[in-house]
Amino acid sequence: MKDDFFRRRILDLAEQADRTGRYTFTDFLTAAEYAEYLAVRNQLPRCGCTVWGGHEDADRVMLRFGSEEQLGYTEEFPIVCVAVIPAQEKFAEQLSHRDILGAVMHLGIERGQTGDILTADKSAYLFCTPAMGEYICRELTRVRHTTVTCRITDRLPETAETHFESVTVQAASERIDGIIAKLYHISRGDCLALFRAGKIALNGAVTENSSAQLKTGDVVSVRGCGKFRYAGITGTTRKGNRIIEVEKYV
Repeated sequence: MKDDFFRRRILDLAEQADRTGRYTFTDFLTAAEYAEYLAVRNQLPRCGCTVWGGHEDADRVMLRFGSEEQLGYTEEFPIVCVAVIPAQEKFAEQLSHRDILGAVMHLGIERGQTGDILTADKSAYLFCTPAMGEYICRELTRVRHTTVTCRITDRLPETAETHFESVTVQAASERIDGIIAKLYHISRGDCLALFRAGKIALNGAVTENSSAQLKTGDVVSVRGCGKFRYAGITGTTRKGNRIIEVEKYV
C-alpha cells in the first residue's frame, strides 16, 4: 500500500511539472523510495528528472522533475546545510549521526524534511529543507549533554563524511540472514521474523529473501538495529567458517 502511494505521488509530481511548466520536488527519499523510483521511472512523463541530496554521494536525495531544456529556466533544489557546532569544543562530546538525528527528531521534524548527516571532528552537518533549516537554527541548542549552536552554511569541510566502523564476524556463508544474526547478536528465528515483518532492506529495497547471498558493496538496513555495508570475506577459520568484514554505519 505504501509503495502504491509513493508511486502515485511521484507520478503526480512528474505530470504536474509536465503540465504546468514548473519544477516540482519530492521530500528527501529513503533508499527504498529511491529504489522504487528507479523501478518506475520509465513510466513517468518525459519531463526530465534530476537527483541531488546536497553533496556528492548523498544517501538521502530529492527528485526534481522538469528540465531547463523543457522549461527554459532552472531552479535550485530546496536544500540547505546546517552546521551543528559545539558552543565549547573543549568540553564537547564526540557526537554521532544517531545523536544528531535523535535531537532533530525530538524537535518534531518529519524525517522526509531532512537528508544526510555528516560529521567532522565534534561538529555535524545536516542537510534539510530551508524552512526546517531556519527552525533547527532557532530551536536546536543541545545534543545529549553538549550545548550547540546552529547556522546555515555553504561550506562543507573536506573532513565531513559518513563514518563507518569495521567489524568482523564468523559465519558459515555469505547468506544475509546469517550475517545479520551474527552482527546484531540475534537468533536466526528472530532474524527471520524481521524479514517477514518487512524490516530488512537490501540496497534500498525491502526484501523477504533471507537466503540472499551478499556481494561486496551491498548495503543492508535492519530497522531497529542499524545499517551496514558488506565488505567481503577476509579469511577462513579452522572449522571452515568464513571470516566476514562489514562496515557498520555509526
